[in-house]
Amino acid sequence: MTQQKHYPQHIDLEPVMHVEGTVRLPGSKSISNRTLLLAALAEGDTTIHDLLASDDTMVMLGALRALGIAWEEIDERTILVHGNGGKLPNGEADLFMGNAGTAIRPLTAALAVIGGDYTLHGVSRMHERPIGDLVDALNEVGAQIEYTGEPGFPPLRIKRGHIHANRIAVRGNVSSQFLTALLMAAPLMARGHAVTIDVIGELISKPYIEITLNLMRRFGVTVEQNGWASFTVQPGQRYASPGSIHVEGDASSASYFLAAGAIAGGPVRVEGVGENSIQGDVRFADALERMGATITRGDNWIEARSNGVLKAIDADFNHIPDAAMTIAVAALYADGTSTLRNIASWRVKETDRLAAMALELRKVGAIVEEGADYIRITPPHELLPATIDTYDDHRMAMCFSLASLDGKARRGNAMRINDPKCVAKTFPDYFEAFAGIARNELF
Repeated sequence: MTQQKHYPQHIDLEPVMHVEGTVRLPGSKSISNRTLLLAALAEGDTTIHDLLASDDTMVMLGALRALGIAWEEIDERTILVHGNGGKLPNGEADLFMGNAGTAIRPLTAALAVIGGDYTLHGVSRMHERPIGDLVDALNEVGAQIEYTGEPGFPPLRIKRGHIHANRIAVRGNVSSQFLTALLMAAPLMARGHAVTIDVIGELISKPYIEITLNLMRRFGVTVEQNGWASFTVQPGQRYASPGSIHVEGDASSASYFLAAGAIAGGPVRVEGVGENSIQGDVRFADALERMGATITRGDNWIEARSNGVLKAIDADFNHIPDAAMTIAVAALYADGTSTLRNIASWRVKETDRLAAMALELRKVGAIVEEGADYIRITPPHELLPATIDTYDDHRMAMCFSLASLDGKARRGNAMRINDPKCVAKTFPDYFEAFAGIARNELF
C-alpha cells in the first residue's frame, strides 16, 4: 500500500473545452479506515478488498501494526487483517496520526476503553483540529486521557482508565467523527450492561454516522437508535469478521468528476458508487440535478452531463460538507448567486475551508461573502487565470481543477495548482484521472 508517487511543486492546467469518459474511483477513505479498525477489533481474519491506498490509510495501518495487530498486503488493493478480538498485543505505543481525523478519533476512543499507555500525535494542523468533545466525553465516564499540548487538541496521552458509566454524552455539532468514535468503541464498553450514547445539540454530517452503523452491522454489532438523539448498544455483542468485505469507491471523490460533466459537457461516469451506496455523499448528485445537470444512476455507477447553464443554488449542505466544497466551485458556472449554508464544520477540517475557499474563489474573480457557517458566491463574467494555494488540503486542490473547464455560462481559464501532493491523502492519481476525462497532458 506504500505510495511512492513523485509530485511537482505545482501543476499547470490549461483551459479544457470538453470532458468525457469513465473514472474508476479509489476506495472511500471513511469506509477504509473504519473497516481497518473494526477488522482489528474483530474476532477472526478479514480480507478487505479495494482498500484505499492513501496517506490516511497508511496512517491507520501503521498505527495498527504499532499496536501489535498483524496484517498482510495480498495485492495492491487487498489487505488481510488478523483480528484480535478487542484486545491489543502492545500495551504501549507511540502513534503518529498525520492529519487523519478518520484515524485519530476512533483510535482515541478504542484505546481509552481497552487501556494501556499510548501517545497520539500528528502534523501541526492535526494539533489544531479539535478533539476536546470526544476526550471530555470519555474522561467523564472514567477514561484517563491527558492533553500534552493545548487543552482540547492533540497530542494526547492515554493511560489505563476504567470506563464505568451506562450513558455517555457527546456534542454533535463540531464533528460527527466524535460520535463515530464512541459508537465503534461502545461494544468494548458494553460487556455487562447496555451503553447509551446521547447526542447533545444538532448532529452534523448524519450520513457519515449511517456509514458507521452500516459497517458495525457487517461486523456483527447492531445499534438501537432513538432518532439522532441517542444510540444504544446492548451487552454481549462482539465484533466478528465477515470474512471478506469490499470498500466502495469514494463518493466525495466522485463529486469532482460529476461536477466536471455537469459543467463541461460530458457524459462523465464514475464507477464504484451507485444508487445503493452507503455513503451520504452520493447525494451530491442530487444537488447537481437541482442546478440543472442531467444525472443517471446504476447499481455501481453514476453519470453526469451538462444540460445547459447551471442554475444557482441556495441550500443547506450540513449533510454533505466535504462534497459541498465541489458545489462552491461549480457555482462559478451558475447563472446567479449561490449560497451554501450550515457548513461551519468546514472550519475544523484539514484547513479552515471557509476562509480558504473564499480567498481562492476571489482569485478567479468571484464575489464572495464568507459567514460563520455559510458562503455566498457570485460568479464573474469571465474566470481569471490564477495560482491556487491548497493549504495542504486535498479537497482544495481537486476542487479548483474544475476552474479550468469551459462551461456554457463562461470560459474556464489556466489554473496553477500549488503543492499538488496533498491529493495523496485520498486520491494519489487524481490529476491523471482528471487529465483522462479532459484529454490534456499535465506535465
